Amino acid sequence: QPTIMKKLIAFAAICISIIAAAYFSSCNNQDAGTEAKNRKEDSLRKVVERGDYLANHVAACIHCHSKRDFSKYSGPVIPGTEGGGGDVFDNTILDAIPGTLYGKNITPDNETGIGSWTDDEILRAITNGIRKNGDTLFPIMPYVNFNKMAKDDLLSIVAYLRTLKPINNKVKDRQLMIPISMAYPAPALQNAVDNNVRPPESDMVKYGEYLSTVADCATCHTPFVKGQLDFARAYAGGNTFNLGECRVNSANITSDSATGLGTWTEERFMNKFTVYRDEKAYNFNPGKQNTVMPLSDYAGMTDYDLKAIYAYMRTVKAVSNQVEKFPK
Repeated sequence: QPTIMKKLIAFAAICISIIAAAYFSSCNNQDAGTEAKNRKEDSLRKVVERGDYLANHVAACIHCHSKRDFSKYSGPVIPGTEGGGGDVFDNTILDAIPGTLYGKNITPDNETGIGSWTDDEILRAITNGIRKNGDTLFPIMPYVNFNKMAKDDLLSIVAYLRTLKPINNKVKDRQLMIPISMAYPAPALQNAVDNNVRPPESDMVKYGEYLSTVADCATCHTPFVKGQLDFARAYAGGNTFNLGECRVNSANITSDSATGLGTWTEERFMNKFTVYRDEKAYNFNPGKQNTVMPLSDYAGMTDYDLKAIYAYMRTVKAVSNQVEKFPK
């Protein structure tokens, strides 16, 4: 009997050990599962935050696809309209626009926005200017520039757009005075962006060039000649924007010392933007001293990114072009 008892005790001990091992293994698996889930959520949060940063402060998708309040300096986005589209772009604002265009609804509304679009369909619109239904977009949408953007940055923007509040807003169709085939720059576009990479931040000039491309600085700051950008005078400014109450010319931001940014220090360049991080700096009616440049949006760029753009602008070919900020 003592032998049988010992065997029973030993068997019970083994059972307890197996149960305990299974229990702790289950706990460890649950902990590992929770940790993996947390890592995934943290990774997604960082992707969306990157997309938020790019869409609002660098590529500035939101300021073109929302309503802007030009009763305030630099026309900040009207709260509640983010991504809902409907803003008008026509030749009364800029002569080079051959007709009337409207910012599209890029919120995840299924009926009037991009809620039913796949990631690939959104990427194709952003980088190749082709909508879900096959229509080509007018290149005031800077898909030629976005075609050069790093794919992870593009996917971050897509992820962020999906977090916007859906706005049911049917945007009007464009009215062009020319065939879209005259404006669609298909030969300049690569079909796939899989190999696009962001330059290392340590190379400030290359990184600054990347940021200025994504921010589409050249379109507003390069003179138009017969509706086409004159890249021989890239960044030389002089385009006239009509804001109704005022007319304003884009500045010469080449490295020319007499008429551009050649004499500007990094600090002066930074202050052109960072002052507008404070709402008080733009929350007023400037009357005839307004600007079309969304400084209140670009102010959200990090100091390092602004410094990188400055570093790149210092390398841009100097073009002598004296610009009168507020033409008569």
